Amino acid sequence: MSITRSLGSSALTLVLAAGLMAQGTGLPSEMPAEFREASGSWDHTRREVMIPMRDGVRLKTIILVPKGAKDAPILLTRTPYSAAQQTSHAASAHLGPVLQGYDNVADLIVEGAYIRVIQDIRGKYGSEGDYVMNRPLRGPLNPTEVDHSTDTWDTIDWLVKHLPESNGRVGILGISYDGFLPLMALVDPHPALKAAVPMNPMVDGWRGDDWFHHGAFRAQNLSYIYEQQATRANDLKWWTDVFDDYDLFLRAGSTGALAASRGMEQLGFWRKLTEHPAYDAFWRQQAMDQVLAGRAGKGPLKVPTLLVHSLYDAEDIYGALAVWKALKPKDTTGDHLFLAMGPWSHGGEIGEGSSLGPLKFGQDTALHFRREILKPFLDQYLKGGAKADLPPVSAFETGTNTWKKLPAWPVAGEGTAVHATPFYLEAGLKVATTAPKAGDASYETYVSDPAKPVPFRARPIQPVGYDPSHTWPQWLTDDQREASGRPDVLAFVSEPLKEPLRIAGEPVANLVASTTGTDADWVVKVIDVYPDEVAAQPQMGGYQLMVSADIFRGRYREGWDAPKALKPDEPLVYRFALPAANHVFLPGHRVMVQVQSTWFPLYERNPQTFVPNIFFARPEDYRRATQRVWHAPGRASFVELPVAR
Repeated sequence: MSITRSLGSSALTLVLAAGLMAQGTGLPSEMPAEFREASGSWDHTRREVMIPMRDGVRLKTIILVPKGAKDAPILLTRTPYSAAQQTSHAASAHLGPVLQGYDNVADLIVEGAYIRVIQDIRGKYGSEGDYVMNRPLRGPLNPTEVDHSTDTWDTIDWLVKHLPESNGRVGILGISYDGFLPLMALVDPHPALKAAVPMNPMVDGWRGDDWFHHGAFRAQNLSYIYEQQATRANDLKWWTDVFDDYDLFLRAGSTGALAASRGMEQLGFWRKLTEHPAYDAFWRQQAMDQVLAGRAGKGPLKVPTLLVHSLYDAEDIYGALAVWKALKPKDTTGDHLFLAMGPWSHGGEIGEGSSLGPLKFGQDTALHFRREILKPFLDQYLKGGAKADLPPVSAFETGTNTWKKLPAWPVAGEGTAVHATPFYLEAGLKVATTAPKAGDASYETYVSDPAKPVPFRARPIQPVGYDPSHTWPQWLTDDQREASGRPDVLAFVSEPLKEPLRIAGEPVANLVASTTGTDADWVVKVIDVYPDEVAAQPQMGGYQLMVSADIFRGRYREGWDAPKALKPDEPLVYRFALPAANHVFLPGHRVMVQVQSTWFPLYERNPQTFVPNIFFARPEDYRRATQRVWHAPGRASFVELPVAR
């Protein structure tokens, strides 16, 4: 073959290919328009549907039905975190390995032959519509005709009409944001909703859950807001150019400046946060404990509800118990409301629960919850099975590491009562149950410097994260010795206890303090100090374990919705509740109370100069302040411990 002839043939081929391309044909695709999986050997069927809501918006819903299911209950989770990702854990023909996110509940789902349904909420991932963070109920904050209550009602109505394999009974279960959604379902429950399990729910974002604690903004949550609202599918990831979050937030200056450097002014929820730094109607009208107790929660509790609370929840430590208080009066029959609390991190009840950080519990507390509490509850109300015979409250007691069946909360057991007992902060950095005496020193002093804030845990500080390389979930169990040795932290401590000290409920800080500034934050931590040597676990020798701790922003001392400057050098009372504890200080242990003014970068720095909006404080607003904690007669600082006896 000649070279000329060969080139001619190639040219002809190119001409023909160009002609085919011009006609829009080209090579046919090797992929079918829609691939039909050969799933005949699977032990379940998978259906993906778009369920229409009353306003025409369709929500992506994945339905997993066990093969041969008949009269099966439906277990629903609504989520902003991708239904597809939560149902694609493994390439398996078996239902259990397919489930992700709630994979340790998968055994109960498989054994119970539940129809598992997971749905993307409106505006996220595969669902249509607009996304609004914790979309409020229809009303002043939501002028539309739809909310999460109506979306849940419409979803359940569709499911019971289109799943012939079901028994018509639906339960809704979820954690965190997914746990907030079952609370919305309780506002106007569908008749087919027979059980609700809100776990670690987001309830009040200002008083003590995700966004603020007593007015102090949780700065490290910027990354969550960024990723959750920037795109429908969380495609954009928060970025950093330093290894230590302490450096990232400190160098940025104010929280607003850091957010601006990431373009967050484009995000609707971030703008709302900066517009509502105080506890105004924006927060009150969407606080779910108030919603369920008030205008949207009229009448008795209709749906059996199991609230789940984690004692070491680093994100939503306020919500579940606030809802418990709100709903308890509505449980008119006494058999519709239950509470389970365990020694878990956020969502730890569906993980492995034999330890958390350095704490060892001698049993898998999470497995106990799933087998002995959750399963009987679901079986009774979704299958119509035997009565679960659950106590109103199932509470794990740390210190003794035992489960307690309680008639109510807060109580430590049958025949016990809780007594608010003052533990006074005294001269010489002591803690005692006797009030301070005249003649002793009147106060302790430290200097709070915003340029050198107290880290909330040992540096380098990781971002918030839940992959195996992150220890964020266990930070509430961190040793507090590093803080107690700083000159800007006061550490008051008792003598070693001779008898067990059992507390059950919320400690209450009653701090009498003054500052040379015009604003201040106050952090109070109740700590269990271990003996210097612990034979069974040597690394716990002298360990300082936080039992309960929280922060209070001074500008809200006179009212959560009325920020006011503090009068310099004036001793003022700051009284606020700390998260609930169910704990026993054992003999030989000591009670410590730490007081400080920064907890960084978990919480943004207070400039210690009163400014209209701390989000946008200027560099010159941040000033050192001398803080005094008073312990004189008539000006006694103390922590009320809920002592059970």
